[in-house]
Amino acid sequence: MRFAIVVILAASTACVGNRPRASAVATPACLARGGTGVRWIRTAPARETASLDRWCRAVGPPARIDAPPAPERFTDLLAVVSWNVHVGAGDIDALVADLRSNRITAGRRPSGFVLLLQEAYRDGTDVPAQPGSDARWASAQPGGRAANRRDEIVAAARRLQLNAVYVPSMRNGAPATREDRGNAILSTLPLSDVTAIELPLERQRRVAILATVTLRTSAGASMPVDLVTTHFTNMVMHHAWLFSEPGRDRQARALARALPHEDVLVVGGDFNTWFGFHDAAYRDLAKGLQEADQIDRRPTFGRMRLDHVLFRLPAGWHATVARAASRYGSDHYPLVALIEAR
Repeated sequence: MRFAIVVILAASTACVGNRPRASAVATPACLARGGTGVRWIRTAPARETASLDRWCRAVGPPARIDAPPAPERFTDLLAVVSWNVHVGAGDIDALVADLRSNRITAGRRPSGFVLLLQEAYRDGTDVPAQPGSDARWASAQPGGRAANRRDEIVAAARRLQLNAVYVPSMRNGAPATREDRGNAILSTLPLSDVTAIELPLERQRRVAILATVTLRTSAGASMPVDLVTTHFTNMVMHHAWLFSEPGRDRQARALARALPHEDVLVVGGDFNTWFGFHDAAYRDLAKGLQEADQIDRRPTFGRMRLDHVLFRLPAGWHATVARAASRYGSDHYPLVALIEAR
């Protein structure tokens, strides 16, 4: 039985407008390094800032990767995959191979693709060895594959020659390790106007990513498309998953306020919706967006539908969402969206 929980949602302090990335938003002090050109929006109330900064001090700066220039191609059909890669357990190479061979796009051949990834992990010297005595971190999550076979996100993007941005949310284990984990966007198309959107603090720090690709259609149009990858909380206290709906709804509402209100928009992620399409986080985020014209509603994690893709598309555009047949080593199935510009 679903419990009714009344929560007073805290007011957001984000700088929100039609194009929030153009606003002057201060970089968090703990991330004022790295020179990656990532803008920041902080959506949490001021009372949560100190706690968020303790989590922030334990991670490294965002990472940006620019792929070698490629011949420009028309992109009337764009594939967007949303996938929780289970802290490196997911086999990104195999998924990309199936995208490039059209095996998971119903035989259709997209001219470009974008991966909206959650629970990506990084390992290396960019993660601080001594984050400070008051820093916070999450327990180490090695994922389902053997530790020496996990897919480190920066190495994967370089190996696959994809444009990429990675923004860590939390450290993956105590300072004995040099790992962090968070969200990432990998793309065959160049990424611009990258913004990190730090969500209100629930059990752990979470940071969504907003970036833009430009579609050049066969009709000669040039169309910016904003893409968002996000991962909402699954608990509000230690193991209190049953009562977590208001927490992730608070994060979903904050994200919705921070999103741009112009251009084409695709939002994908692990929403952690224990109640599937009826979950408050899904319903509130979907209010200003739309579902695909055709949507595969099968579970993505066990018997639950935790993962979703939502859109804002121009009139005449068409979108479908299908669940991939394989989890590719993760504990979540990828969702494959096909967007057709008409």
